[in-house]
Amino acid sequence: MFKKFVINSFGVKNYKLKYFENKIMHKLLVIVIIIILNFTSVVYADDIDDLEIIDWSDNIVETTNTSEEPKINSRAAVIYDRKSQKVIWGKKENERRPMASTTKIMTAIVVLENANLNDVVTVSKKAGGTGGSRLGLKAGDKITVNNLLYGLLLVSGNDSAVALAEFVGGSVDGFAQMMNKKASELGLENTHFVTPHGLDMQEHYTTAFELAEMADYALNIEKFAQIVNTKNITIDINGRSKNLTNTNELLGNLYGVNGVKTGFTNGANRCLVTSVNRDGMNIITVVLGADTKKDRTNDSVKLVEYAYQNYEIYNTKDIINEKYEEWKNINENRIEVIKGKVSVVNTKLEELDNYYIPIKKVDEGKVNVKIFNIDEVTAPVQKDDYIGKLCVYVDNDKVLELTITVNKGIGKLEFTDYLKSFIVNNFRNMEDAI
Repeated sequence: MFKKFVINSFGVKNYKLKYFENKIMHKLLVIVIIIILNFTSVVYADDIDDLEIIDWSDNIVETTNTSEEPKINSRAAVIYDRKSQKVIWGKKENERRPMASTTKIMTAIVVLENANLNDVVTVSKKAGGTGGSRLGLKAGDKITVNNLLYGLLLVSGNDSAVALAEFVGGSVDGFAQMMNKKASELGLENTHFVTPHGLDMQEHYTTAFELAEMADYALNIEKFAQIVNTKNITIDINGRSKNLTNTNELLGNLYGVNGVKTGFTNGANRCLVTSVNRDGMNIITVVLGADTKKDRTNDSVKLVEYAYQNYEIYNTKDIINEKYEEWKNINENRIEVIKGKVSVVNTKLEELDNYYIPIKKVDEGKVNVKIFNIDEVTAPVQKDDYIGKLCVYVDNDKVLELTITVNKGIGKLEFTDYLKSFIVNNFRNMEDAI
């Protein structure tokens, strides 16, 4: 009986030991999983929380009817007017920063300019295994370029980005070279790409201003503008239907919004590029480095409402031409030509491709033009030599400067010209004497 008790006692002890061992192993497993997930979020986090539902409608009420400059959480931001191609307002808009999935604006540009929408792409193992925000591709899937672009821009699919990069550029590195070449063509001096999706890399950066310029260019591509203005769509992946919902929380919820792209990584924080068109005034706002999604949304709404409450786009062409003609009729003949074969200077005014400027609505009646010119020129005078400048001011702040130059060269008087003049003048004097 004693033996039996001992055996039973040890049996109970062994059972308890295994129970505690299993509990410890379970806790260790949970810790390992958490560590793995945290590591994954550091490396791959990108737009994975962008479908989170937040109540941001109150933020619009907070920011309307204000003339004060916006106070925002985002580390860098810009309001860019598309018609004038000028900055209305900025915060560290020229500072280089990571931009997360807003990268995919350039990815789409390069794809749309180098591939056929109906081309069918076979998804590689690398593309299918790309982490972060995903369209849900698997190795071997067949999908059109068109549907990959929707996956790229609506749900911010990193797998779509790699699939497109490999198809168009041969590899991710090859595609990045194409992206950088396009950036150079667009004059984006503070932009550099390493990947097609925007996951954090040290040499992958842009600025709020150049990202706005990039978006402006992209929105002139009809297909791009169509995709980023799509709230929901069903696409086909290898014969399977998949419904996509745009991650852009402002699309369909804020008047005039028609794109463009969200972004999030741990390095870049929350980012959002927004295009808005209200009553013919079309702007792009960019926020980079917002701490939370609510901040990103709130900041974007503040910028949009500030622009439309306080600014309008003014066409300076009429006032420039009017004031130049007035000056020309009065002052052009007063410019003395020294030793010239012609005594009068014929001038021309520099022409602009774009005469629009954003001005505050309260300054509409404060636009004026001043013209400055030299008093004399000495022959020979070359075509395009400087004569003066026309400056446009808004409430005493200079916003435009155009050069006034010589329209036609003037030769210097030679000895024969003086001799001819002397003979003619003397002949006339003799006729007068007779």
